[in-house]
Amino acid sequence: MAVALAADRGLHTRRKVAVRLLPFLFVLYVVAYLDRTNISTAALQMPRELGFDDRVFGLGAGIFFAGYFLLEVPGALIVERWSARRWMARIMVTWGIISVGMAFIHTPRQFYVMRFLLGVAEAGFFPGMIVYLTHWFVYADRAKAVANFMAAIPVSVILGSPLSGWLLGMHWAGLSGWRWLFVLEGAPAIVLGIVTWFYLTDWPHQAKWLNPEAREWTVRALEQEKATKKAVRSYTVWQALRDRDVLVLTVIYFIQVSANYSFAIWLPTMVKRLSGLTDLRVAWLVTIPNALGLIAMQINGWHSDRTGERRWHTALPLFASSACLLAIATFQPGTVWIFVGYAAAITALMCFMPTFWPIPTSFLSESAAAACIGTMNCLGLLGGFAGPYLLGYISHRTNSFRGAFVVMLVALFAAGLLTLTLRPRRLETKV
Repeated sequence: MAVALAADRGLHTRRKVAVRLLPFLFVLYVVAYLDRTNISTAALQMPRELGFDDRVFGLGAGIFFAGYFLLEVPGALIVERWSARRWMARIMVTWGIISVGMAFIHTPRQFYVMRFLLGVAEAGFFPGMIVYLTHWFVYADRAKAVANFMAAIPVSVILGSPLSGWLLGMHWAGLSGWRWLFVLEGAPAIVLGIVTWFYLTDWPHQAKWLNPEAREWTVRALEQEKATKKAVRSYTVWQALRDRDVLVLTVIYFIQVSANYSFAIWLPTMVKRLSGLTDLRVAWLVTIPNALGLIAMQINGWHSDRTGERRWHTALPLFASSACLLAIATFQPGTVWIFVGYAAAITALMCFMPTFWPIPTSFLSESAAAACIGTMNCLGLLGGFAGPYLLGYISHRTNSFRGAFVVMLVALFAAGLLTLTLRPRRLETKV
């Protein structure tokens, strides 16, 4: 009877924590990802108005990640050692202001500077959130929690692309639609940053919205998980950063991010060139692969938590995306089938994310986990610079994206193989 009551209390507590935190974190990431990638929709007007070619646009889109690189590791450690609530509030207000400032650029240099500063402002948000989830969710719930959080990526496109497409048609106060896009999509980050200061709770023992029994259960479950990891091996920060699996995970993430952001930044432009459709219709079409990815991501995260298996759930999406790009690069089907190939590749790449991030947290904890997650995201997101720039450069030189697809499909296949070389790890936690 006592065991059953404890299990019921644990299940109730886990659900209450999820209901309290995940919807809010989801909204924050929707706004973050929209501000990071709305440049892809602005690309339907901005380069033509400002006279930017594909090379200039690709460099500006990707240079965001050079700025992002600088504060990733410190940002994750700040969340672990200081305060997620205060750090996230600072991040959101700063990037909201800079995002609004994007509306007033005129030259390539201004474009590069503002995208770089936007990366600096947002640095630390994503790894900080992954670390923050480990403060509240046990390993058995972590893939589902990450899947719910990262569902913001496809949802931001599903909601943001039509909105951004509609804003492109607006010409108020003498400003073009793409300028209003940055103003109206940057402002919510400032408001939500202020809300974050008051809404988030840093640690379970500080949660007044949990009753004492629920707080005690959460703290005890997470402490037991840390003790289990330390019983196997206790990592210092420097030991963790030199661990072979951490290095492999960083390479894998770099490759996935290169492909993912290449699609995120360039897909509207590719669809526009293939179809000749209006900006608004292009924006609606881009929502399709993201809607499919949203569903697939949740299924993969749920099944991974249910089975406790991570490697194959992470490798198979990489293989599938590589196969889709191979089909696009090898055959020359009509426009509809090319779009289907894009959609399938994007859907597969999204399945990767909820099962990838629980892997390092299966053997790392506390500062070691924070430093490694920050480092992996920091170095991995340089792919967010390399991928879009590569596509822009090859498109500028060859008037085709085909060569870049060949590079990406080989890299994704290699990343899938690398994933299978990781040591199998299962963290048994009593919940």
